[in-house]
Amino acid sequence: MSQRTVYILDDNAEFRESARFWLAGAGFEVQAWGDPREALDALAARRADGPACLLLDVRMPGMSGLDVHDALHARGQALPVIYMSGHADVPLAVQAMRKGAVSFLEKPFDDAALEAALDSAFARAGTPAATPAPVASVPAAAPTAADDGGEAAAEFERREQSLAPREREVLAFVVEGVYNKVIADRLGLSVKTVELYRARGMGKMKARSVAELTRMMVSRRA
Repeated sequence: MSQRTVYILDDNAEFRESARFWLAGAGFEVQAWGDPREALDALAARRADGPACLLLDVRMPGMSGLDVHDALHARGQALPVIYMSGHADVPLAVQAMRKGAVSFLEKPFDDAALEAALDSAFARAGTPAATPAPVASVPAAAPTAADDGGEAAAEFERREQSLAPREREVLAFVVEGVYNKVIADRLGLSVKTVELYRARGMGKMKARSVAELTRMMVSRRA
């Protein structure tokens, strides 16, 4: 089997080195850059002779991850992309998923979340990632667009149908990036009540973060 390569583009040097260390230890070939234009030039010149994916930071000085993704498409580089961000920015997550991102991870992310994202990325690239098995105590990942369609779609539908009307309303606002106080004003509820509906809805959807909820919603409705 060809060597599996993970490319990293992130302007945080400490993060790059930490990610490089972990991924190399898991058996991946790793290349990392801190400058978007340098990364674009290198990726445009790469030999596509093995499975690869890109860990891409959303917020970088000079050029955003979304811009880099567009530039890769323009240059004919159809790499599976895993977006990363240190901010729970829901509108950015929505844009990333609509561009065809495999996943959107919030930093700091744990090993299990990264493993699941890499599994999906390399499945999309046409090869299993063969990453280490997740720790048993980590909850199963929520359904994503890369899961087997029928079973994952049915599970998503089951979770969504379990939502009460108010929970559904509140989560729709949450996915749009609306703050709890604004949701409360729009629905004529107290902030505490909105927080309760939000927590219950997230629990029923088995979403561990707003970014994960957004991935689920956008993936199934794209």
